[in-house]
Amino acid sequence: QVQLVESGGGSVQTGGSLRLSCQANKVSGQTYRTYAMGWFRQYPGLAREGIATIDRDDSIWYAESVKGRFTISRDHAKNTLTLEMDRLKPEDTAMYYCAADGRPGRWYKMVGEVAPEDLAYWGQGTRVTVSS
Repeated sequence: QVQLVESGGGSVQTGGSLRLSCQANKVSGQTYRTYAMGWFRQYPGLAREGIATIDRDDSIWYAESVKGRFTISRDHAKNTLTLEMDRLKPEDTAMYYCAADGRPGRWYKMVGEVAPEDLAYWGQGTRVTVSS
């Protein structure tokens, strides 16, 4: 069981930066290290999409839309997942979610459009607004 709590959303102007954090609490049954984790965003009326993922072996994937601007990282000691977002654009305005899944081979489910039932645990979401 994992409880994910996101923080760090807010409003910035174009070109600004934000840092999102995802704290994994109540990790039981498996160690935090064994979870694939990712960041996802959702525009109104559309499906959630993976934008940055980090697998159990710490391999990283980024969507083309954020590559070079966003950086995902995790701290195994603190059970935290971070997304550093730089050079933000108005099209980055969305709800952002973190998710985790400890089942082997689930990383591929974090790429592209993702249904909530595809992954085991989700945070509550945090809103990011980028104004022009």
